This record gives sequence, structure tokens and C-alpha cells, in this order.
Amino acid sequence: MQRALSVHRSDGARSNFPNWYQAVVREADMAEISPVRGCMIIKPWGYGVWELIQKELDKRIKDAGHDNCYFPLFIPLSFIAKEASHVGGFAKEMAVVTHHRLKTIDGKLQPDPDSKLEEPLIVRPTSETIIGDAFSRWIKSHRDLPMLINQWANVVRWEMRTRLFLRTTEFLWQEGHTAHADGHEAMEETLRILDLYREFSEKILAMPVIDGEKSANERFPGAVKTYSIEAMMQDGKALQAGTSHYLGTHFAEAQNIRFQNETGELTLCHTTSWGVSTRLIGGVIMTHGDDDGLRLPPTIAPKQIVIVPMLRGKPEDADVLGFCHRLTDALSQMKVYGQPIRVLFDTKDVKSADKRWNWVRRGAPIIVEIGPRDVANGVVSFMRRDSLRDGDKVKSHSMPRDEFVAGAAGLLNQIQATLFAEAKNRLESNIRSDITSPGALAEYFGAGKDDDEADEFKGWVRAPWSNPTGAALAGIEQQLKSLKLSIRNAPMDQDESHGPCIFTGEKGVQDILIARSY
Repeated sequence: MQRALSVHRSDGARSNFPNWYQAVVREADMAEISPVRGCMIIKPWGYGVWELIQKELDKRIKDAGHDNCYFPLFIPLSFIAKEASHVGGFAKEMAVVTHHRLKTIDGKLQPDPDSKLEEPLIVRPTSETIIGDAFSRWIKSHRDLPMLINQWANVVRWEMRTRLFLRTTEFLWQEGHTAHADGHEAMEETLRILDLYREFSEKILAMPVIDGEKSANERFPGAVKTYSIEAMMQDGKALQAGTSHYLGTHFAEAQNIRFQNETGELTLCHTTSWGVSTRLIGGVIMTHGDDDGLRLPPTIAPKQIVIVPMLRGKPEDADVLGFCHRLTDALSQMKVYGQPIRVLFDTKDVKSADKRWNWVRRGAPIIVEIGPRDVANGVVSFMRRDSLRDGDKVKSHSMPRDEFVAGAAGLLNQIQATLFAEAKNRLESNIRSDITSPGALAEYFGAGKDDDEADEFKGWVRAPWSNPTGAALAGIEQQLKSLKLSIRNAPMDQDESHGPCIFTGEKGVQDILIARSY
């Protein structure tokens, strides 16, 4: 069977990982580069994955008490300018609309000079400011709190170096925004969403993460505290898979979000914001993909079982098709994760071997192949995408038809668990805690190496630090930047005592994770 692009060399190290990633996206028919620089077209199979991510996450968000709404794509420049630290963090990435119509001038279609807007509009990079403006009208009394909303939308951030799903100029996401009566309640919400993201990533995406607080220099612009979930990809890099921010009263003050408390006093709200995006799909690809292409967790596979008839242009083909139809109907009646199994009978006029490879590279969890012998014996032959090969040999399984139907949900659960266990083992086995100095850090990661061309797997480093601020933190950040490293977060699970700070030698106050990242 053909393979997509090997991610392993003979010595076990990862090589050509960026090329492998792009090949998997292409061969799995997930997305393609669009005519608009830096943007992507998400193709049906890729968008099907996003729809399932959206469906599963939306349910959790609503179960946590949030309501969906929608805000405009365009934000007045004056709204952005009200929050100085916020605009500073996004200024270089903002797309600006300055005219409202076009006109043919000297034979060329261009902005009509007479249509210049009185106030430029920013194409939504994030919605704190415009939602804050709405909150200032919606919230009048303590009885209006907490205000818990979410929106599914697209955003635009003008990226210079793009990669499909991971970093594009326009991407899809959800962004939650809440307002609370006090900081304690807002912090509880921030951490509740962080845990929601962690649980979702691990149970639905089979992607283990470490949740923790970002350092001061890595905070969301305008936030008091930022928390993240960090996932380890197969090249050892970290992917920030979701963030949750406690914004304090910064945005409330800028947008005049106040409420009358029980004593009649006008008080500023404490707000939060949080979000995940289509980069989760990139995370799934880099966590679970293999040399044959994509491997999808059954929870987010648009088709969980694909049935491929092995036709030979002979009279017995009719028996094969009939068997496949009946098998499809039977599987469709079974449930997994509380929903009918998503099964597809592939009847396209394509060679059977090509069909099989198509579904292998797309990552369908179970691929069934039915030929005349299977029909005669009343059995189902199938491949599990999580364990497709034994060395170079493709493994095929066979099971009586009724037994396969009855056990289909169990098989899908096994595949989900196997993918998570593999990724969990990778994460836990590749975090080093024995690196105690900047010199050792540089030696381990390799100073000056281009992280995209690194020919040796490097995991993460967990080390104590003194949590410095100001100039001291800026100096550490510069050291890390020279090594193409960053502090990912300070994990929520911390020991009671800590060794000396890896950077300053002073008493450590918490452990941090250091890694190269996307």
C-alpha cells in the first residue's frame, strides 16, 4: 500500500515534519491554499471534522450555562483604541476597511475616493471591545449577572508566515465572553473553562494536554491572567490548543461595563474571554497522523466506518453489493457515544484498492472490505486505522457479520482509547526535569538550529523558576528567543517545594514548561 510521506528516519528521529504535515493535509483532502494570500479553503472532509468539533464543544459550552449569539465582523477603530494594551498586542495584525465602494477610474476598478469612511473599520481580530460595548448596555444591575455568552465566528489576523489550520490570516473559532460581579467569580469561570477545554481535548480529540498559567510576557493583551492547554506534537513542539483569560476590570473600565450592586453602588464588572479555533484540527493531525496519512479519533471522524465493496465485474458482485447494503443498514442502527454510528457504503465508480487507500489517508477509523468470499462465509473483513500495520504489512481482521455489528461501538471505543494512550505516553515520556541551567538548556535544544529543519526529536523541559517580572523577565525572554524557545505555561499540578530557578539560581516558586512551539 502506498504511503503519504514518512515522518520517521531509520534512526527513529523525526525528519521533514513540516513537509509531512502538508502532505497529510493534502492527501487527506482536508484543506488547500486559497487564491487569497494566507487564507485557506477547508474542504468537505476537513470541514466535517470541524463541524463535529463544534457540535461537541458547543454542547459543553451550553451545558455550562452559556448562550450563543453573534456580533459584527467589523469593529469601529475607536472601540479598539479604547484599550491601549489590547490594541498594542494586535496592531500589526489588524486588517482595516477604509472605503465602502469601488469605482472605475482610468479604466481600473479601485476604491472610490468619495466613499472614504469617516471612521475606519477593523476586520474582527477578536471581539472583546465590541462585546464589551454591548455589555455596557445589557448590564445594569447585579440581577443581570453573570452574563455568559459565546459566539462561533471567523476572525482575521494578518499573518506573515502561514500554515494550513495552524496559522492562517482568516480562521474559524469560538470565543466566549463573560461578565461577573467580582474577581473571585470571574476567576472561577476562567478556570472552569480551562478545565472544560482540557476535558474536551482529551476525551474528544484524544489529545492529552497540560493545563497551566501563562507567564506575564505570554498573556493575552489586556489580561490579568491567561491560562492555556498545551499539547505535544510528534516533532516535540508544543501547540497552544486553547486559552482562557481573566481580564479583571480592564475592559470593563474601557467600555464602561458597570452594574448597580445590592447597596445601589455602581461597580465595574470583572470579565473573562476564552477560545479555541480550527488549529485544533492541525493539532489532531500532528498528534495522531502516521506514515500513511491521517488517523482520526472516532469521536470527530465524519465517517466512522467505511464499507468498500471488492468488485470484480462478475455476477457475484450483486451478492457483494447486497451484503454491503444490509451491513450498512445494520450498523446505522447501532449507537456509539450516544449517537448512531456514522457509516458510509462507498459506491463510487473507482477501483477498490484506490478506494481503500483514499479512506486510509483520510483517517477513517474502520475500513471494511467485502468480497465474494466474505459474503459466502458471512464474515466482515476490516482494517483498524489506529493499528493499520505490523511493520510494513497491512493487518486485516475478520469477524462473523453479526458479531462485528454488535461489537462495532466497542471497536470504535478501543480505537479512541488507543490513540489517546499513544499520545499520552509520548507526552509523559518526553518531558525532562533534569535540565537546571541556561547552558544545559541550550545544549539540549541546540543553539541556533532552525526549528523547522531540526533533524532530532526534542521534547519539553520542566524546570523551576522564580517567576521574575520587568527587566529580569525581559532578559529571560531574550535568552529563550535566541534558542527559539518559549515558556508554555506553569502547570496547574505543582509540587509543594521547588529547586533553584533555572535562569537566576534564586529560590524557585513554581515549575514551568519550556519548549519550541507552533
